[in-house]
Amino acid sequence: MNIYQISVFLENRAGQLSEITKLLADNGINLRAISIAETSDYGVLRMIADDAERASSILLEQGNIISMTPVSVVAVPDRPAGLSEVLSIIAEAGIDIEYMYSLFTHADDKAYMVFRVDGEEKLSSAIKAHDMEMATKEEIGLK
Repeated sequence: MNIYQISVFLENRAGQLSEITKLLADNGINLRAISIAETSDYGVLRMIADDAERASSILLEQGNIISMTPVSVVAVPDRPAGLSEVLSIIAEAGIDIEYMYSLFTHADDKAYMVFRVDGEEKLSSAIKAHDMEMATKEEIGLK
């Protein structure tokens, strides 16, 4: 199962993030997660949309520079130390985390974290070996 993150390269100027989220909203795209990183010259908006293919097409039509990247989403027990336990599993498996951020979605005593790692299958195996779960597209509301 592939979950794709859309990365949009942004100019460092006021209002661009608002323009992009409005464009998606006007087209009925629901965002499940959003993260932004910046350098002095540009920003990178990372997001999980409920319909990644359609969102990507809309953004491209408007001249945005984007990329789509497969990411892993882990169901994290929503309790003290839940995230720490997941991160310990990842560390013990020797998996390097390039970056991570959380989803807006929360259900059934689970929170959800997006991980970009080197070795998605290794991450999935390690998580499942510790009786934890990778999130499904349906579980987090993706098409």
